[in-house]
Amino acid sequence: MKNRKNLAIIEIAIFAALAMVFDYFCNVLNFKIWAQGGSVSIAMVPIFIVAYRWGIKSGLAAGFIFGLLQIISGTAYVVSIPQVFLDYIVAFTVLGFAGIFKNHIQSALNVDSIKWIYFAVTGVVFASILRYIAAVTSGVIFFSDYAPKGTPALEYSLVYNIGYLAPSIIICSILVIVLLKALPKKHLG
Repeated sequence: MKNRKNLAIIEIAIFAALAMVFDYFCNVLNFKIWAQGGSVSIAMVPIFIVAYRWGIKSGLAAGFIFGLLQIISGTAYVVSIPQVFLDYIVAFTVLGFAGIFKNHIQSALNVDSIKWIYFAVTGVVFASILRYIAAVTSGVIFFSDYAPKGTPALEYSLVYNIGYLAPSIIICSILVIVLLKALPKKHLG
């Protein structure tokens, strides 16, 4: 039992760091085209894999560490402390809620049911919507001055944030399916 807990802690740290590496490479490849932050990235994939392997708490921990790493490394777009908290700590921590679907995915995989794909994608979308809510809220509170004249801050934030999150959700869903399919069943939970 202690070995499993240690393995989970090690994987949380490694996968949070891997998310940081993925995010870095996506930024180097110029997928960061939004002026006030946000980018099309596969950085969420490692957080989802942790959540599907170990559950909600581990997923939340991996997301939290990833958000913290962005702040510590200086890659965070900083306006204020509350903005950083919402855009990085909250927005990436909530990705761990994909772990809600852990048992459904594992059960479907164990009986060779195709339903695991539905649950995996639903988890990605659900957790990404939570991230989207955090990003939109931050946009309304901290970035409303960037909205074009006459455009309500909420409308601007909704469109701005879906611009990079929608492609990220699609790409991450595909990658999660591929990775979960390739992972031996004994390595899921």
